[in-house]
Amino acid sequence: MIETLRDALLRLYDLGGPVVLLLCGLSVVVLTVVLYKLWQFSAAGVGRHKALQEAVDHWDAGQRAEARQALDRSRSYLRPVLAMALDGQADAARLDAEAETRFAKLERGFRVLDSIAQLAPLLGLFGTVLGMIAAFQALQEAGSQVDPSILAGGIWVALMTTAVGLAVAMPTAVVLAWFEARMDAERVLAQRALHTVLSPTGHTAEAPLPGAVHA
Repeated sequence: MIETLRDALLRLYDLGGPVVLLLCGLSVVVLTVVLYKLWQFSAAGVGRHKALQEAVDHWDAGQRAEARQALDRSRSYLRPVLAMALDGQADAARLDAEAETRFAKLERGFRVLDSIAQLAPLLGLFGTVLGMIAAFQALQEAGSQVDPSILAGGIWVALMTTAVGLAVAMPTAVVLAWFEARMDAERVLAQRALHTVLSPTGHTAEAPLPGAVHA
């Protein structure tokens, strides 16, 4: 298996040089990060806040007991933050900081994806420049015995590095944009939930449980 991998790497090196080999390595990094983030989002319950939203709606309507029961059913990573608000924590800055701490954990790896999305096209262009230099050097060494295939082959290899760089960068940028959009939606939901709990519009329909606070 090791020899097969080595042979594949050698073929990649012969085909496009060290730049293509590096870009292939970056594509492996991207795939690893994306798979990890998908698992992390799924485990944290990103986008799955039905019970938490029910708790917020009950609290907003003054139904304290129902709100706590709904929150107990929630598996959202934001549940501890909302529980703090329901238990009487009225400092909005503290609650926002707690939520941001959880967002930061979910956003780890975004910088890596962003860096690769920006770096991959530049690496491809760098490989193209190196390939063109090598092609013209071979053309110069040929002297009067110019073989068009020498120049054409060098240009083909050179342009391939740009294509590989774009092939790595474009899907990375798309996936990163999707991840960032999901996190933007999570922030909006968290802000709405916390502000609703701190400033509910409904009246208390029953005596609050111990630890609950009146809005």
